[in-house]
Amino acid sequence: VTTLVNCPQKPSSKKKGRSKRACVLLASVEKATWNLLDKGEKIAKEAIVFKEELHAALADVRKESQALKVSAEAFTSDPCYLPKRQAVVQAARSLLTAVTRLLILADMVDVAYLLEHLTVFHRTLESLRNVSSKSDLQKTYQKFQKDLENLDYLAYKRQQ
Repeated sequence: VTTLVNCPQKPSSKKKGRSKRACVLLASVEKATWNLLDKGEKIAKEAIVFKEELHAALADVRKESQALKVSAEAFTSDPCYLPKRQAVVQAARSLLTAVTRLLILADMVDVAYLLEHLTVFHRTLESLRNVSSKSDLQKTYQKFQKDLENLDYLAYKRQQ
């Protein structure tokens, strides 16, 4: 998008042989988009919250990806025609907006999952404070360790 936007308003009418490179770029954007959609579908399938919103965002990314593909193919056939360049810029921006929305929703699902586990951890911590016997202490402490490891793993996974 940046390359297309920052070009001069009146591009040279002389072809510079960049159409092939544009096809390669388009293929890599398409591949990255399909990878994102694949991961997004897995998240949507496992999600407890925002399920409908995730499916809508995935559909939007698919639609905008297809629109970019169509406009980019038209642009690569005639890269000197300014309206085609503007159409590609608009389609790329729309795809970027759709991808951003999907990423934000996926992040919200992740945060909700973390908060759910944090709540479980806090409950276990409270019950650890209120134990009355040694056997209860051992059982609760084991659960506390398990909950802490689980929370640590989720936080670690989020960092990657």
